[in-house]
Amino acid sequence: MTRSAKKVVSYLLKAGILIIAGWFIYRQFNKKNNDLKQFEHFASQISTTHVVIVMGMVVMLMFLNWFLEALKWRYVTKALINISLWEAVEAVFCGLTWAVTTPNRLGEYGGRVMFLPPRKRIPGIFAMGVGSFSQGSVTNVLGVIAMIWFVVNFIHANLLLAWGVVAIGVIIVAMQLIFYFHINWAVTLLDRVPFIKKYHRFFEVMGRYHTHELIKIMGFSIARYITFSMQYFLVFQLLMPHMAVVPMMLMLMLFFVVSSAIPSLDLFDIGVRGFTASHLFVYVTDQNIAVIAGVSSIWLINLFIPAILGSFFVLKLKFF
Repeated sequence: MTRSAKKVVSYLLKAGILIIAGWFIYRQFNKKNNDLKQFEHFASQISTTHVVIVMGMVVMLMFLNWFLEALKWRYVTKALINISLWEAVEAVFCGLTWAVTTPNRLGEYGGRVMFLPPRKRIPGIFAMGVGSFSQGSVTNVLGVIAMIWFVVNFIHANLLLAWGVVAIGVIIVAMQLIFYFHINWAVTLLDRVPFIKKYHRFFEVMGRYHTHELIKIMGFSIARYITFSMQYFLVFQLLMPHMAVVPMMLMLMLFFVVSSAIPSLDLFDIGVRGFTASHLFVYVTDQNIAVIAGVSSIWLINLFIPAILGSFFVLKLKFF
Protein backbone atom coordinates (compact mmCIF):
# COMPACT_ATOMS: atom_id res chain seq x y z
CA MET A 1 0.00 0.00 0.00
CA THR A 2 1.37 3.41 -0.98
CA ARG A 3 1.93 6.17 1.54
CA SER A 4 -0.95 8.28 0.21
CA ALA A 5 -3.28 5.26 0.27
CA LYS A 6 -2.35 4.61 3.90
CA LYS A 7 -3.20 8.22 4.76
CA VAL A 8 -6.60 7.94 3.09
CA VAL A 9 -7.38 4.65 4.88
CA SER A 10 -6.21 6.16 8.19
CA TYR A 11 -8.47 9.21 7.78
CA LEU A 12 -11.42 7.00 6.86
CA LEU A 13 -10.87 4.76 9.90
CA LYS A 14 -10.70 7.76 12.24
CA ALA A 15 -13.81 9.29 10.69
CA GLY A 16 -15.62 5.96 10.97
CA ILE A 17 -14.76 5.58 14.65
CA LEU A 18 -15.91 9.13 15.44
CA ILE A 19 -19.18 8.79 13.50
CA ILE A 20 -20.08 5.44 15.07
CA ALA A 21 -19.11 6.61 18.57
CA GLY A 22 -21.08 9.85 18.10
CA TRP A 23 -24.13 7.89 16.98
CA PHE A 24 -23.93 5.54 19.97
CA ILE A 25 -23.56 8.45 22.40
CA TYR A 26 -26.49 10.33 20.87
CA ARG A 27 -28.71 7.23 20.84
CA GLN A 28 -27.96 6.28 24.41
CA PHE A 29 -28.30 9.84 25.69
CA ASN A 30 -31.81 9.92 24.23
CA LYS A 31 -32.52 6.48 25.72
CA LYS A 32 -31.62 7.68 29.19
CA ASN A 33 -33.55 10.93 28.84
CA ASN A 34 -36.36 9.66 31.10
CA ASP A 35 -33.90 8.68 33.81
CA LEU A 36 -32.24 12.09 33.60
CA LYS A 37 -35.66 13.77 33.87
CA GLN A 38 -36.29 11.71 37.00
CA PHE A 39 -32.94 12.86 38.38
CA GLU A 40 -33.87 16.45 37.54
CA HIS A 41 -37.20 15.96 39.33
CA PHE A 42 -35.50 14.77 42.53
CA ALA A 43 -32.81 17.47 42.27
CA SER A 44 -35.47 20.19 41.91
CA GLN A 45 -36.58 19.42 45.47
CA ILE A 46 -33.08 20.09 46.81
CA SER A 47 -31.12 23.32 47.15
CA THR A 48 -29.57 24.27 43.79
CA THR A 49 -26.27 25.07 45.50
CA HIS A 50 -26.22 21.63 47.13
CA VAL A 51 -26.92 19.90 43.81
CA VAL A 52 -24.23 21.89 41.97
CA ILE A 53 -21.61 21.19 44.67
CA VAL A 54 -22.36 17.46 44.82
CA MET A 55 -22.49 16.96 41.05
CA GLY A 56 -19.34 19.06 40.67
CA MET A 57 -17.60 16.70 43.10
CA VAL A 58 -18.92 13.69 41.16
CA VAL A 59 -17.47 15.09 37.92
CA MET A 60 -14.12 15.77 39.62
CA LEU A 61 -14.11 12.21 40.96
CA MET A 62 -14.78 11.00 37.40
CA PHE A 63 -11.59 12.72 36.23
CA LEU A 64 -9.72 11.33 39.26
CA ASN A 65 -11.02 7.83 38.45
CA TRP A 66 -9.69 7.90 34.89
CA PHE A 67 -6.49 9.66 35.96
CA LEU A 68 -5.83 6.74 38.33
CA GLU A 69 -6.53 4.36 35.44
CA ALA A 70 -4.01 6.31 33.34
CA LEU A 71 -1.43 5.93 36.11
CA LYS A 72 -2.12 2.20 36.21
CA TRP A 73 -1.88 1.93 32.42
CA ARG A 74 1.44 3.76 32.45
CA TYR A 75 2.71 1.45 35.19
CA VAL A 76 1.70 -1.85 33.52
CA THR A 77 3.20 -0.75 30.19
CA LYS A 78 6.58 -0.10 31.84
CA ALA A 79 7.25 -3.78 31.27
CA LEU A 80 7.17 -2.95 27.54
CA ILE A 81 8.05 0.71 27.07
CA ASN A 82 8.20 3.95 29.02
CA ILE A 83 5.36 6.31 28.09
CA SER A 84 4.62 9.76 29.46
CA LEU A 85 1.71 10.42 31.79
CA TRP A 86 0.00 12.51 29.10
CA GLU A 87 0.32 9.67 26.59
CA ALA A 88 -1.30 7.37 29.16
CA VAL A 89 -4.17 9.84 29.63
CA GLU A 90 -4.67 10.09 25.87
CA ALA A 91 -4.71 6.31 25.53
CA VAL A 92 -7.25 5.83 28.34
CA PHE A 93 -9.69 8.42 26.99
CA CYS A 94 -9.29 7.23 23.41
CA GLY A 95 -9.98 3.68 24.60
CA LEU A 96 -13.25 4.85 26.17
CA THR A 97 -14.34 6.33 22.84
CA TRP A 98 -13.66 2.99 21.13
CA ALA A 99 -15.38 1.12 23.97
CA VAL A 100 -18.83 2.63 23.34
CA THR A 101 -19.18 0.79 20.04
CA THR A 102 -18.04 -2.68 21.10
CA PRO A 103 -19.39 -5.50 23.31
CA ASN A 104 -18.10 -5.59 26.90
CA ARG A 105 -15.71 -2.66 26.29
CA LEU A 106 -13.44 -4.78 24.07
CA GLY A 107 -12.71 -1.76 21.92
CA GLU A 108 -11.03 -0.14 24.90
CA TYR A 109 -8.09 -2.50 24.42
CA GLY A 110 -7.70 -1.49 20.78
CA GLY A 111 -8.02 2.22 21.53
CA ARG A 112 -5.27 2.10 24.13
CA VAL A 113 -2.71 -0.08 22.44
CA MET A 114 -2.87 2.02 19.26
CA PHE A 115 -0.89 4.63 21.18
CA LEU A 116 1.95 2.12 21.59
CA PRO A 117 4.59 1.43 18.92
CA PRO A 118 3.35 -1.20 16.39
CA ARG A 119 5.58 -3.99 17.76
CA LYS A 120 4.32 -3.37 21.31
CA ARG A 121 0.60 -3.37 20.58
CA ILE A 122 -0.25 -7.07 20.92
CA PRO A 123 1.90 -7.48 24.07
CA GLY A 124 0.17 -4.29 25.29
CA ILE A 125 -3.17 -6.13 25.20
CA PHE A 126 -1.79 -8.72 27.64
CA ALA A 127 -0.33 -5.96 29.84
CA MET A 128 -3.74 -4.28 29.95
CA GLY A 129 -5.24 -7.67 30.80
CA VAL A 130 -3.13 -7.75 33.98
CA GLY A 131 -4.54 -4.37 35.02
CA SER A 132 -8.10 -5.45 34.23
CA PHE A 133 -7.62 -8.71 36.14
CA SER A 134 -6.47 -6.68 39.14
CA GLN A 135 -9.58 -4.46 38.98
CA GLY A 136 -11.83 -7.48 38.67
CA SER A 137 -10.16 -9.16 41.65
CA VAL A 138 -10.82 -6.12 43.88
CA THR A 139 -14.47 -5.99 42.75
CA ASN A 140 -14.98 -9.71 43.35
CA VAL A 141 -13.31 -9.83 46.78
CA LEU A 142 -15.40 -6.96 48.13
CA GLY A 143 -18.46 -8.31 46.32
CA VAL A 144 -18.18 -11.66 48.10
CA ILE A 145 -17.93 -9.88 51.47
CA ALA A 146 -21.12 -7.98 50.58
CA MET A 147 -22.74 -11.23 49.43
CA ILE A 148 -22.12 -12.83 52.83
CA TRP A 149 -23.69 -9.79 54.55
CA PHE A 150 -26.66 -9.95 52.17
CA VAL A 151 -27.33 -13.66 52.82
CA VAL A 152 -27.07 -13.24 56.60
CA ASN A 153 -29.46 -10.27 56.69
CA PHE A 154 -31.99 -10.84 53.91
CA ILE A 155 -32.07 -14.47 52.74
CA HIS A 156 -34.15 -16.59 55.09
CA ALA A 157 -35.43 -19.15 52.60
CA ASN A 158 -33.30 -21.49 50.50
CA LEU A 159 -30.39 -20.95 52.87
CA LEU A 160 -28.57 -24.02 51.57
CA LEU A 161 -28.64 -22.67 48.02
CA ALA A 162 -27.61 -19.16 49.14
CA TRP A 163 -24.65 -20.37 51.17
CA GLY A 164 -23.70 -22.70 48.34
CA VAL A 165 -23.47 -19.68 45.99
CA VAL A 166 -21.40 -17.80 48.59
CA ALA A 167 -19.06 -20.79 49.02
CA ILE A 168 -18.54 -20.99 45.26
CA GLY A 169 -17.89 -17.24 45.22
CA VAL A 170 -15.28 -17.53 47.98
CA ILE A 171 -13.50 -20.37 46.17
CA ILE A 172 -13.48 -18.45 42.86
CA VAL A 173 -12.14 -15.29 44.54
CA ALA A 174 -9.43 -17.25 46.40
CA MET A 175 -8.34 -18.89 43.15
CA GLN A 176 -8.43 -15.54 41.37
CA LEU A 177 -6.15 -13.92 43.96
CA ILE A 178 -3.72 -16.85 43.92
CA PHE A 179 -3.60 -16.76 40.12
CA TYR A 180 -3.20 -12.97 40.06
CA PHE A 181 -0.17 -13.02 42.35
CA HIS A 182 1.26 -15.85 40.25
CA ILE A 183 0.34 -14.37 36.88
CA ASN A 184 3.48 -15.94 35.39
CA TRP A 185 1.61 -19.26 35.60
CA ALA A 186 -0.47 -18.03 32.64
CA VAL A 187 2.70 -17.86 30.53
CA THR A 188 3.66 -21.40 31.59
CA LEU A 189 0.19 -22.74 30.74
CA LEU A 190 0.10 -21.03 27.33
CA ASP A 191 3.57 -22.34 26.53
CA ARG A 192 2.26 -25.88 26.97
CA VAL A 193 -0.20 -25.43 24.10
CA PRO A 194 1.74 -26.19 20.89
CA PHE A 195 -0.11 -23.84 18.49
CA ILE A 196 -0.04 -20.99 21.05
CA LYS A 197 3.56 -21.43 22.18
CA LYS A 198 4.89 -19.93 18.94
CA TYR A 199 3.33 -16.61 19.98
CA HIS A 200 5.33 -16.56 23.23
CA ARG A 201 6.81 -13.15 22.37
CA PHE A 202 3.33 -11.61 22.64
CA PHE A 203 2.13 -12.97 26.00
CA GLU A 204 5.44 -13.41 27.85
CA VAL A 205 5.01 -9.85 29.20
CA MET A 206 2.67 -11.30 31.86
CA GLY A 207 5.62 -13.12 33.37
CA ARG A 208 7.61 -9.91 33.88
CA TYR A 209 5.58 -8.60 36.83
CA HIS A 210 7.02 -9.25 40.29
CA THR A 211 4.91 -9.49 43.45
CA HIS A 212 5.62 -5.92 44.59
CA GLU A 213 4.60 -4.64 41.15
CA LEU A 214 1.37 -6.65 41.23
CA ILE A 215 0.63 -5.20 44.67
CA LYS A 216 1.12 -1.68 43.32
CA ILE A 217 -1.14 -2.40 40.35
CA MET A 218 -3.79 -3.65 42.75
CA GLY A 219 -3.27 -0.48 44.80
CA PHE A 220 -4.30 1.57 41.76
CA SER A 221 -7.35 -0.68 41.37
CA ILE A 222 -8.36 -0.22 45.00
CA ALA A 223 -7.96 3.57 44.67
CA ARG A 224 -10.24 3.51 41.62
CA TYR A 225 -12.80 1.38 43.46
CA ILE A 226 -12.89 3.86 46.35
CA THR A 227 -13.21 6.77 43.90
CA PHE A 228 -16.24 5.53 41.99
CA SER A 229 -17.80 4.23 45.22
CA MET A 230 -17.60 7.80 46.55
CA GLN A 231 -19.47 9.00 43.44
CA TYR A 232 -22.39 6.69 44.21
CA PHE A 233 -22.27 7.61 47.90
CA LEU A 234 -22.49 11.33 47.12
CA VAL A 235 -25.35 10.99 44.62
CA PHE A 236 -27.33 8.58 46.78
CA GLN A 237 -26.89 10.83 49.82
CA LEU A 238 -28.12 13.72 47.67
CA LEU A 239 -31.23 11.89 46.43
CA MET A 240 -31.88 9.64 49.45
CA PRO A 241 -30.34 11.35 52.52
CA HIS A 242 -32.14 9.06 54.97
CA MET A 243 -30.59 5.83 53.65
CA ALA A 244 -28.22 4.26 56.19
CA VAL A 245 -24.60 4.55 55.05
CA VAL A 246 -23.29 1.04 55.90
CA PRO A 247 -26.11 -0.90 54.15
CA MET A 248 -25.80 1.49 51.19
CA MET A 249 -22.07 0.85 50.77
CA LEU A 250 -22.42 -2.92 51.20
CA MET A 251 -25.24 -3.00 48.66
CA LEU A 252 -23.07 -0.96 46.28
CA MET A 253 -20.30 -3.55 46.65
CA LEU A 254 -22.81 -6.26 45.75
CA PHE A 255 -24.16 -4.17 42.87
CA PHE A 256 -20.66 -3.70 41.41
CA VAL A 257 -19.87 -7.42 41.39
CA VAL A 258 -23.26 -8.37 39.92
CA SER A 259 -22.95 -5.66 37.24
CA SER A 260 -19.45 -6.81 36.29
CA ALA A 261 -20.78 -10.35 35.76
CA ILE A 262 -23.52 -9.24 33.37
CA PRO A 263 -22.45 -9.27 29.71
CA SER A 264 -23.30 -6.10 27.80
CA LEU A 265 -23.65 -5.53 24.07
CA ASP A 266 -23.44 -1.78 24.51
CA LEU A 267 -21.35 0.04 27.08
CA PHE A 268 -23.86 2.85 27.38
CA ASP A 269 -26.97 0.69 27.59
CA ILE A 270 -27.44 0.70 31.32
CA GLY A 271 -31.01 -0.53 31.36
CA VAL A 272 -29.86 -3.87 32.75
CA ARG A 273 -27.74 -2.12 35.39
CA GLY A 274 -30.63 0.13 36.40
CA PHE A 275 -32.84 -2.94 36.67
CA THR A 276 -30.19 -4.73 38.76
CA ALA A 277 -29.70 -1.75 41.09
CA SER A 278 -33.43 -1.28 41.65
CA HIS A 279 -33.88 -4.95 42.56
CA LEU A 280 -30.93 -5.00 44.94
CA PHE A 281 -31.54 -1.70 46.72
CA VAL A 282 -35.19 -2.56 47.34
CA TYR A 283 -33.85 -4.35 50.46
CA VAL A 284 -32.48 -1.10 51.95
CA THR A 285 -34.73 1.63 50.49
CA ASP A 286 -38.14 2.09 48.92
CA GLN A 287 -36.87 4.90 46.66
CA ASN A 288 -36.71 2.72 43.55
CA ILE A 289 -36.91 5.57 41.01
CA ALA A 290 -34.23 7.56 42.85
CA VAL A 291 -31.86 4.56 42.72
CA ILE A 292 -32.31 4.17 38.94
CA ALA A 293 -31.92 7.93 38.38
CA GLY A 294 -28.75 7.99 40.51
CA VAL A 295 -27.16 5.00 38.78
CA SER A 296 -28.00 6.43 35.34
CA SER A 297 -26.57 9.87 36.10
CA ILE A 298 -23.28 8.46 37.39
CA TRP A 299 -22.91 6.02 34.50
CA LEU A 300 -23.45 8.79 31.97
CA ILE A 301 -21.01 11.14 33.73
CA ASN A 302 -18.33 8.43 33.98
CA LEU A 303 -18.57 7.42 30.33
CA PHE A 304 -20.39 10.11 28.37
CA ILE A 305 -17.93 12.94 29.08
CA PRO A 306 -14.73 10.81 28.73
CA ALA A 307 -15.97 9.31 25.43
CA ILE A 308 -16.50 12.80 24.01
CA LEU A 309 -13.09 13.96 25.22
CA GLY A 310 -11.49 10.80 23.87
CA SER A 311 -12.84 11.55 20.39
CA PHE A 312 -10.26 14.35 20.10
CA PHE A 313 -7.46 11.86 20.77
CA VAL A 314 -8.77 9.49 18.08
CA LEU A 315 -7.46 12.01 15.55
CA LYS A 316 -3.91 11.37 16.83
CA LEU A 317 -3.98 7.63 16.17
CA LYS A 318 -1.41 6.13 13.81
CA PHE A 319 -2.77 2.97 12.21
CA PHE A 320 0.32 2.35 10.06
